[in-house]
Amino acid sequence: MNGSVVVSVQGVSRVFEGRSPVVALDGVSLELSAGDYVALVGASGSGKSTLLNVLGLLDQPSSGSYSLAGADTANMSDGQRARLRAEHIGFVFQSFHLVPWKSALANVELAARYAGVGRRDARTRAADALGAVGLDHRMAALPETLSGGERQRVAVARALVTDPSLLLADEPTGNLDSNNTEAVLRLLEELHSAGIALVVVTHDHAVAESATRTVELVDGRLLPSGPK
Repeated sequence: MNGSVVVSVQGVSRVFEGRSPVVALDGVSLELSAGDYVALVGASGSGKSTLLNVLGLLDQPSSGSYSLAGADTANMSDGQRARLRAEHIGFVFQSFHLVPWKSALANVELAARYAGVGRRDARTRAADALGAVGLDHRMAALPETLSGGERQRVAVARALVTDPSLLLADEPTGNLDSNNTEAVLRLLEELHSAGIALVVVTHDHAVAESATRTVELVDGRLLPSGPK
């Protein structure tokens, strides 16, 4: 562990009710500190997306506890959870999720505005975030004119613009070629070195190798493989 505890998940289960209830998570416990870089691996249907949604405050566990940056999320209102998410969590998705008619700068700025940052400060933060990922020369570009690697770096900049404690990435290299994958891996390693806690869902062996810790989900249960 490199610093203060950012994520504390204790005995979390998530059951989707129905005619035949589905246990997506079964007694998962996980702790991350500032600067931890965890690769989350597992077969399709093992519960990876469900765990990422719980960590990202997009879903709530059926039982167990989840604390983020020292705040117990159990009894929070939707508004409180949204504020905590905006203040502490950045998301990076495989398919980028950029607004196609907005420039790279405007896409990143949107995330800052959503977090309550004023317009002028949001524009400054967005420019700084794009500079940090090496895209200060592409700020005015629309997503369709960017390469896959550039679009993923815009997505990373958008995740970083609020200075999050936790970055959640779902298959961030899944749509990239080898050169762009290497660029994103270098960027993730820089973020880890800067003290951000990272959880990266991946099937990519290179991504898993770059992490400092790999944990595997099997049928909703977490099997830690330990530090490398």
